[in-house]
Amino acid sequence: MFDSIFILLALLAVKHWYVDFVNQTQAEIANKGTYGHNDGIMHSVKHGVGTFIVMLMFIGDWPFAFTLSLIDMALHYHIDWIKMRWGTKDMKTPAFWTQLGLDQLAHTLTYILLVWLVV
Repeated sequence: MFDSIFILLALLAVKHWYVDFVNQTQAEIANKGTYGHNDGIMHSVKHGVGTFIVMLMFIGDWPFAFTLSLIDMALHYHIDWIKMRWGTKDMKTPAFWTQLGLDQLAHTLTYILLVWLVV
């Protein structure tokens, strides 16, 4: 059981890295602070699709996997929107790094929530 929890968390972490740091476009970065903008929505949809694939492989129950992916998508969207809307964009300040760390912590806590819902 514990092995499964760690494997699922690892798969979600890899998904997060890929969508946020490899696959994210400059347009997504630029527009995540505008509520309802298609680019911010698309970024969150990518997270939802990735979570759906991970959960489907892991639990095999597509309606539950889809529900979990919608939760991830909604939370990811709003976490990113809050950071981009009210956070600093100046990478030279300590506040930027604090806010980036808080953003990543919020995403990690989302994954812990999703795994808790699975187990």
